[in-house]
Amino acid sequence: MKMWDLVTSQFSFTALWSPVFLAGTVVAALLYLAVVGPLRSRFTHAVPVPWYKKMSFVAGLFAFYLGFGGPVYLIGHLMFSAHMFKMAFVYFITPPLLMFGTPAWLVRPLFRYRAVEKLFKIVMHPFPSLFMFNLLVSLYHIPQLFDHLMANYTLHIGYQAVLFVTALFMWWQVLTPLPEFDRLSDIKKIAYVFANSALLLPACALIIFADHTIYATYTDPAKWATALGYCLPAGTTVPPQLFETFSLLSPMEDQQLGGIVMKLTQETVFMIVLGHIFYHWVKKEKKVVDIQDFQRYPRLSNK
Repeated sequence: MKMWDLVTSQFSFTALWSPVFLAGTVVAALLYLAVVGPLRSRFTHAVPVPWYKKMSFVAGLFAFYLGFGGPVYLIGHLMFSAHMFKMAFVYFITPPLLMFGTPAWLVRPLFRYRAVEKLFKIVMHPFPSLFMFNLLVSLYHIPQLFDHLMANYTLHIGYQAVLFVTALFMWWQVLTPLPEFDRLSDIKKIAYVFANSALLLPACALIIFADHTIYATYTDPAKWATALGYCLPAGTTVPPQLFETFSLLSPMEDQQLGGIVMKLTQETVFMIVLGHIFYHWVKKEKKVVDIQDFQRYPRLSNK
């Protein structure tokens, strides 16, 4: 609560909530609801979308907004732990919510052309998708690269855009809305999720178990003010002395908390996804058993 009071006393509504971004998110949500609702008849083989899938997609849009446009984005420039929470929102919560809420008939028209479909299957191969995302996340948290990106607005936005695309590629492998692109069996999807968890562990361990602070962006007042200035309205200046105002945790505690937040969020989301995979695996196995029983004992099944 103290942190929120400090933030609201120092920054304007525009800086905190990014009204243009918020309006765009609301428009995107309304457009999606219109397309999967009254306008779905314009799509071939369109079927009604369950309410929980609609809620999932809309929640994904607002999770993306919170990560890149809402207060979480601003506070992420004040504290490293909030920055890691923002990353968890954008890369581990937003993609699965969006994919779970996307009906197959909505995206299938994108692959009407054979060349597009073949290119997509090459680009979206499971192993490159797995390693590319985790490599980019790990590189991002190398202290020298992190501080350089945080001090260069264009490079930072570009890197995060690429990271988000690779996150979509990674999540596509286990939650693709298109059956024809579902390359992995359920057991392979489970292994894929565990591999993701293992590959991100070194980056989180570096942050959590480092014996000193490693990011100048959150320990040097001048660099902190420069990075913060990029997420504020044009013309806003940030005095470096403001740095002391937001030192609610020691830099070391803030850094360790950031690594823990990232890892715990990732593991929580992965456990939910594993539960989803197990559920559908059991459901498919039960269906196979029912079919086999019907074939063996058709008369008994009819009764």
